[in-house]
Amino acid sequence: MSFKPLSSLRRGIGVLWRGLDATRRFVLNLFFLLIVILLLVAIFSGGAKPLAAKTSLVLELRGDLAEQNTGSFSDTLVGSIGGETRRTIQLRDLLTVLNAAAKDDNISSVVLLLDEMDGGGLAQLREVGAAIDRVKAAGKRVVAWGGSYDQKRYLLASHANEVYVHPMGMVMIEGFGRHRNYYRDALDKLGVTVNLIKVGTYKSAAEPYISNAPSQAALEADTYLYGDLWNNYTAQVEKNRKLAAGSIARGIDQLPQLMEAAGGSAAQVALNQKLVDGIKTKDEVRAMMIKRGAFDESIDSFRQVSFNDYLGRNPQPVLGDAVGVIVAEGEITDGQGGPGVIGGVSTANQIRRAREDDQIKALVLRVDSPGGSAYGSELIRRELELTRAAGKPVVVSMGNVAASGGYWISMAADEVIADPATITGSIGVFAILPTADKVADKLGVRTGGYTTTWLADAYNPLRPMDPRFTQLIQSSINNVYKEFTTKAAVARKTSAAKIDEVGQGRVWTGAQAKERGLVDTLGSYGDALRSAAKRAKLGDDFRISYVERPGSKFERFLEMMGASTQTAVNIQVKLGMLPDALPAGAVAGVAKDLGWLNELADGKKPFAAVTHCLCELP
Repeated sequence: MSFKPLSSLRRGIGVLWRGLDATRRFVLNLFFLLIVILLLVAIFSGGAKPLAAKTSLVLELRGDLAEQNTGSFSDTLVGSIGGETRRTIQLRDLLTVLNAAAKDDNISSVVLLLDEMDGGGLAQLREVGAAIDRVKAAGKRVVAWGGSYDQKRYLLASHANEVYVHPMGMVMIEGFGRHRNYYRDALDKLGVTVNLIKVGTYKSAAEPYISNAPSQAALEADTYLYGDLWNNYTAQVEKNRKLAAGSIARGIDQLPQLMEAAGGSAAQVALNQKLVDGIKTKDEVRAMMIKRGAFDESIDSFRQVSFNDYLGRNPQPVLGDAVGVIVAEGEITDGQGGPGVIGGVSTANQIRRAREDDQIKALVLRVDSPGGSAYGSELIRRELELTRAAGKPVVVSMGNVAASGGYWISMAADEVIADPATITGSIGVFAILPTADKVADKLGVRTGGYTTTWLADAYNPLRPMDPRFTQLIQSSINNVYKEFTTKAAVARKTSAAKIDEVGQGRVWTGAQAKERGLVDTLGSYGDALRSAAKRAKLGDDFRISYVERPGSKFERFLEMMGASTQTAVNIQVKLGMLPDALPAGAVAGVAKDLGWLNELADGKKPFAAVTHCLCELP
């Protein structure tokens, strides 16, 4: 019998592959079975025990405050295995537990642990701060503790009755503003030419690629914007802490002397400046809470309920007439999106689903977006316009940012509500087309060939820009800006000329936008929900239905079993599958800037009209 090495090798590889495949399926099935068991135990074990009196709600906030979780359950699972998951705290969930705690007789206090809260915009933080105030107004004490506070964490902490910091910690309030990177000289050295076509004197989003420093118009706009946001922030903190007006600014000015007087202890400076009520370690706060409340022998601590457990005790109704909510968070693209990205097509489809849902009587669009594709923005705006025409009220609630394309999608509403700290406006348009003909020349790369028309290869990154193509793009950009200002004028019941005066790419705070007629009302997300319900005549006790992208098969299975995606994520937390992410550094900022430029150059269209503010949260 002859020996055939190739045949034997194939058989060996086949056996090895079948073994690996069987192992893979066994591990995945085992993990799936574990999740099912946890769900069944949670569902059929009789539910959670009722809370006893004098229970403290412990909010150990971990991750970024966001409008919605960025990623599906499967995305989160795969990312967590690879160590790439970044936790998020849904604003809606945090508001739910705080509002429930204010009304729950068994909740006697709330403890805020803010060490691992990574970020959030001012508008979101103000929403949470107002919810904390409602808890205090209900007669419940709120205690905040942190190893250290940055200015975002501290804004939340300042709403508490008592604020404590670790002996080696600090309260770091720095102020607002930014220094952007500018790449003109670097790109010139590389031989890359950035061709910018825009409308808007203040449309400074692309300045870093064509200049070495900010323009006077950009500095003027930033000064006005950040000055108003800073004044808002310091006034809020000083009110919360009962400090004299100007205390924060004076403390920053005198910080070197204050540190020296406190022997170099930043915690002592915070105490001396009345930013905190005491210097305590975490275990000392725990001992204080045990002394004040009820002792729980099972955990050897004060009686408490966690954020996730309390959220699970307050499920939202799923039947009956409702106010539908669509979250538009992230940059706007033409096609499909998802959590953290607004797809023009996918978001338009969500709006259409809400319009065709008989139980949804009104719609709130929650916007947190710096903009992006003008085409994608118009797809969304048009669907909102059709929803109003169908007789369903539409209310826009602006979050941290609703600028440029984020403002475009807000232009078909019965009412636009912004927070005073929202960043909005930026009514302007631009297109960027980088060319590398000088790079090609340095490398000795030449181009040549035949085209039937001048337009066939008009934008070739290895050739200089054809002036006719530049003229073509400028005409298109002018037209998009005209569409922008005309639609805004119709929405705001004014003239295009008036919109142009406050447009030109300039960003405003929500308060400044209200003064200029760009929004209707200054208020909260809750105000938007109540306005939509009132317009739909739903009364005070209305249901909220979040209209989101269709989930995966596994997510639909969880829903069928009576569990939400949030429950599934909570299971991951309990299994310890969500590690912390490393903070981004300066190198990441440069990579993001240049990556964004590359994305524009690699688009499927010859060029794209971009309505993006590239504005950053303070």
